[in-house]
Amino acid sequence: MISAAVVAAAIGFVPTAAQAADQPAQRQGNAVAAKDSAKAAAAKAAVFHSPAERTVRTSGSASAPASASASGKAAGPQAAGAAKGNAGLAVDLRASATSAHGFSLASQITTAAGAPVKVDIDWGDGRTDTEHVTSAKLLTSKHTFAELGKHKVTVTLTDQDNNVTATNSVEVQSLGSKFTPHAPTRLLDTRSGIGGSNRAVTPYGVARVKVGGNSGIPADATAVALNVTAVNPRSTGHITAYPSGTAQPTTSNVNFVAGQTVPNMTIVQVGADGYVELVNRSYGDVDLVADVTGYFSRSAGAGGYTSLDPFRIADSRAGQGTWGQVAGQSTFSLQVAGNGAIPASGVTAVALNVTATAPRGAGHLTVFPTGQEAPNTSNVNFKANQTIANSVIVPVGPDGRINVRNGAWDPADVIVDVVGYYSPGSKASYIPTEPTRLHDSRKYDFPVQGQDFRWLPLSDGDPTVTAFVLNTTVTDTQGSGHLTVAPDPYTWAQRENGAPNPTPPNSSNLNWTKGDTVPNLVQASTGTTGVIDFWNRGWDQTHLVVDMFGFYDKS
Repeated sequence: MISAAVVAAAIGFVPTAAQAADQPAQRQGNAVAAKDSAKAAAAKAAVFHSPAERTVRTSGSASAPASASASGKAAGPQAAGAAKGNAGLAVDLRASATSAHGFSLASQITTAAGAPVKVDIDWGDGRTDTEHVTSAKLLTSKHTFAELGKHKVTVTLTDQDNNVTATNSVEVQSLGSKFTPHAPTRLLDTRSGIGGSNRAVTPYGVARVKVGGNSGIPADATAVALNVTAVNPRSTGHITAYPSGTAQPTTSNVNFVAGQTVPNMTIVQVGADGYVELVNRSYGDVDLVADVTGYFSRSAGAGGYTSLDPFRIADSRAGQGTWGQVAGQSTFSLQVAGNGAIPASGVTAVALNVTATAPRGAGHLTVFPTGQEAPNTSNVNFKANQTIANSVIVPVGPDGRINVRNGAWDPADVIVDVVGYYSPGSKASYIPTEPTRLHDSRKYDFPVQGQDFRWLPLSDGDPTVTAFVLNTTVTDTQGSGHLTVAPDPYTWAQRENGAPNPTPPNSSNLNWTKGDTVPNLVQASTGTTGVIDFWNRGWDQTHLVVDMFGFYDKS
């Protein structure tokens, strides 16, 4: 697991040119890129070790392998003849994951001084490296596997002068995971007992959601895409999702007020026991619903992610994708494959932001693949006249299309924005992190002004990191508006040196009215610069909170 403390300590905030430049509190630490610190933490956390004592030594005269003495001490300066047998020949192996597919291997070799030894590294994927040493030495080697999963790395030492070999192996597990879409399925509903409990979650109580081994999800799933809904909470509060077996983080996923039904998409790491936990951080009971739409694993055939600059594929107000308000209890379909930057074939799922606006009554929207019946799940819940958005990850039907159903009895306008897609040909793998707060403008009493933006340098232009999985929340809103999250065309250095303000795209990630606290998941593209902008498209100020749950890496 990646250390949240390492990531959090590394993130800094830098104000835009339009914002006050003399806010010392915003410049935390050295504003090191989130990606760099996360990968550094991964190298420390994902370590695979096979000690020298496991080395198997074979001499030319022996009939069977025997364990090396592996004393850790070289034979000392000796002539080649005095080193006969090279009894201490051994290797200690320590492999660290450095990226989604990459590893660094430290091979600590013990050998008699003066004895020439050939070092063969078999990476277990058909590729080998060879080194030569003449004394005890630490060799560092790097390798990137083409496929995710487990790999057995074997190092063989050959001392031809003494007619002896020594071999040690270490099994490594890649850090990245890829996505498999799942038909929208309910895993938890405390109202009906789905998932094991038919009671509302008590104040500061925890609901456990079984993911691994449930509803066809493999037991070794690493993360899951869940739509979590808080239903009829008795007081104001929020829900936090986190992997079972870990400490409760300080982040939030679903924010609500008493009596409100609020869904929010989450991508959350799965605990070692296959569970995800949802804590009710409020002073009243709340019912919880969790619907799965996909999972991440290291299984063959799973799809990588391609992040896109947000673009709109449907806006019923403008007759785009569908004509006029969507009637109650009706469905319309959208062509996804071949639309805009999405390829015409091979797409398994699409990442969207779906907005309901100007509904004439209360209800919900459900997004699902074509070719199947509408599931008993919801993606966006709304009240009459409310504008509300939610992130959606949905499988794509066999014809390359998806369906959007208005489950209300009254008409509503619907907007759909694309932020990325999953396919076997996509290179980026998901690396979950501990839920980590990157930015909270309340901490400095420095809200985002109307029609202004905040920018965070998250990957510093590294092309191997393509997107971050964030939960963005607006709170203390002073008027109505919406938030747009998009990559910045300027680099960190250019932005610090007064680059002009970019033009935000015609898309939205979350919508609010005065006094609301609204969260939404954002799969934020890093673009070409690694700088991500958070635009307040309203005319009045709002506070902004940004939490990180992981990132996509193609290295």
